[in-house]
Amino acid sequence: MPSIAYATVDVFTTTPFSGNPLAVIPDARGLSDADMQKIATEFNYSESTFVLPPSDPTNTAQVRIFTPTTEVPFAGHPNVGTAYVLGSMAEVFGKPVGSVLRFEEEAGLVEVELARDGDRVVSTSITAPRPLEIGSTIDPATIAACTGLSLADIATRNHSPVFLSVGLKFAFAELADLDALGRAKPDPAAFEQAAMDYLHEGRDFSLFVYARLGDSGDLRARMFAPLDNVTEDPATGSASAALAAYHASLRPEADGTFNSLITQGVEMGRRSEIHLAAEKTGGVVGKVRVAGSCVPVMRGTIAF
Repeated sequence: MPSIAYATVDVFTTTPFSGNPLAVIPDARGLSDADMQKIATEFNYSESTFVLPPSDPTNTAQVRIFTPTTEVPFAGHPNVGTAYVLGSMAEVFGKPVGSVLRFEEEAGLVEVELARDGDRVVSTSITAPRPLEIGSTIDPATIAACTGLSLADIATRNHSPVFLSVGLKFAFAELADLDALGRAKPDPAAFEQAAMDYLHEGRDFSLFVYARLGDSGDLRARMFAPLDNVTEDPATGSASAALAAYHASLRPEADGTFNSLITQGVEMGRRSEIHLAAEKTGGVVGKVRVAGSCVPVMRGTIAF
């Protein structure tokens, strides 16, 4: 029986069994779209990635990203983790692996930088493929219904709940404090209703809620996507990047690089640390970088 090699890593952590797990298929040649979806469903991680030769030989690879239910155009932790796995290999599709990788994805070209200690990859940094896109504002009552919280728990003094994207769209809402964040519990029926109410914003409703940690700019967050069979995600790099870009856009400074740390997964027992840097020039947010560490967990083969 043919077999397909895979590796799993925990992303945005240096501790095994923390962070966000990811399955990577380093050579997905020969797999159909249906095969990839079945494998992603079998792993049942928030995402799994499938690596294919690039269409442009100057790039490193084509990377396809699947949730347990569908393919997505971009995501943060899959890029960080895939780059870690490929960066730990001697070559990818016959080409040596350097410290800069370029992934072809549906959302665009994703550039990745690897920090190494000798041959060991110690951290990975990606640049979001698209500039910040700001969508519709969201009724705070929708956020309250989706999270089982009260309207008083939804903070609106800094910004209204809103749709944001740097390659993959999420709904965002600030909560009043860490207590409210800890009490949040997704209601699938409310998510289904929200998806219908905001159908013009996309196919589903994935919600990133957060609370501020003092005045440092650092945040603690949770992400719920029950419509994608992801009740809660331990680390969501694409959403974190969009939020970092949005917060930079709201700052009064016209120029600067704004660094922040988002901690996620704490309530799940899978603490993740996502480092972000948003560049702002002339009042416009340009590049947003997402960085973090990874730790290998498993290697094996899938019987196919």
